[in-house]
Amino acid sequence: MALNPNRFGLSCAITTPMREGGAVDLPRLVHHAKHVLANGCDSVTLFGTTGEGAALGAPARTAMLGALVGAGIDPARQIYAGVAAASLHEAVDQAQTALNIGAKGLLVAPPFYFKGVGDEGLYAWFSQFFEKLGASARNTILYHIPSVTAVDISVGLVERLKKAFPGVVTGVKDSSCDYPTTEAFLKAHGELAILVGDERLLGRAVRAGAQGSICGVANLVPQLLRPLVYEGIENPVVNALVDEICSYPVLPAVKALVGHLHGDAGYGAMRAPLTALDESQRKRLFAAFDQITRAKAA
Repeated sequence: MALNPNRFGLSCAITTPMREGGAVDLPRLVHHAKHVLANGCDSVTLFGTTGEGAALGAPARTAMLGALVGAGIDPARQIYAGVAAASLHEAVDQAQTALNIGAKGLLVAPPFYFKGVGDEGLYAWFSQFFEKLGASARNTILYHIPSVTAVDISVGLVERLKKAFPGVVTGVKDSSCDYPTTEAFLKAHGELAILVGDERLLGRAVRAGAQGSICGVANLVPQLLRPLVYEGIENPVVNALVDEICSYPVLPAVKALVGHLHGDAGYGAMRAPLTALDESQRKRLFAAFDQITRAKAA
């Protein structure tokens, strides 16, 4: 197995701490970002699915980027920004906000409101997106997460976009949770950074040439994920942890566990329409988390 020494690595799809009422808790965000970067992550990705990115407007995005940069986190090396919008205008604004502050790159989801769209429409949308960004467009990872967007990014669409925008389209994050889909991206676009969202598929994908992951479990055990990302070494503890998290609503489960990790229940609030786990769910989840991670320590 020949691993790419310049591979993408491990980025935390960082959860967004909220105050009751939905305002972003910037001090907790900074604290958690510094924690994951110190414990195995190469970067953080703001405004992803785990970070409730589609619910975050321009003021929150600007404040979050400013808080991390102001805390000494280097945007050119350590910050990616998610883009999730149905409107082309809004998507461009989200991207430009991140690029203007010096973010290393973007994770761009397709427009998600209209269903049943094909490659022609998506190619037109992405082309207009890159053209409107102009010379500032760079280091864009296409985000394939059909369970959320209900819009596929096909192997053929990636082919067209990487040829039309060379050096701008640099990767694909596959969150299909379907290894044959990941394998198809690897076979067709192995020169790009193919990233895996499902941590249970990560080791296998890395051994086949994947360059790493942007993932939610990096909020919790980045030190366990790093050998998966850099050596393709399987870890049953990671698999058990993902299985447990997936037995709950995933986003509030990850956020609750971040609070458990830091001993700070203030991390648990969600922005509407999402809701936090109830007390009985949290107790069961925390007990399972402690048991699973103790197995690693033993």
